[in-house]
Amino acid sequence: MKKLALVLLGCFIATGALAETKGFQLSLIPDVAIHAKTTHIKGVSLSIWGENPQTALALGVANGSTGDSSGISLGLLANYAESYEGAHLAWIANYSSVKFTGLQLAAFNYAERLNGLQLGFINFAASTDKGVQVGLINFMRSTQTWFTNFPDELAPAMVFVNWRF
Repeated sequence: MKKLALVLLGCFIATGALAETKGFQLSLIPDVAIHAKTTHIKGVSLSIWGENPQTALALGVANGSTGDSSGISLGLLANYAESYEGAHLAWIANYSSVKFTGLQLAAFNYAERLNGLQLGFINFAASTDKGVQVGLINFMRSTQTWFTNFPDELAPAMVFVNWRF
């Protein structure tokens, strides 16, 4: 009887987890949306300003992703995330507060931990696993010295291109 109760409890918990994943999100702002901002979106998210954990194509003016998210975020103005894997494409800014893996393309790009490519006028990576920056001004804070570890890393700050491998 105990085994049956544990199996049923596991099924209820798994069903609850599945209920929190939706295939489509439409939002004006994070609190005015079809689904709560805690709902994981696996599919397409259309928004003026949206903020969900996601594995999705996000199209909006400002796209936000919480937790571990992935996909493609096309923001008219900006994209922001905690941990993101994929592509952030925007006109003004891309921001990742924990980790970014993939491509960031905007006028200003920031990644707390970068593993990928940043293309913009100003690019900043607080720490870098492996990364390349292409822009007018490129900062990689985890690179401590200038040209001493060439070709594995270039410099803490550089014009046009900077990298660390």
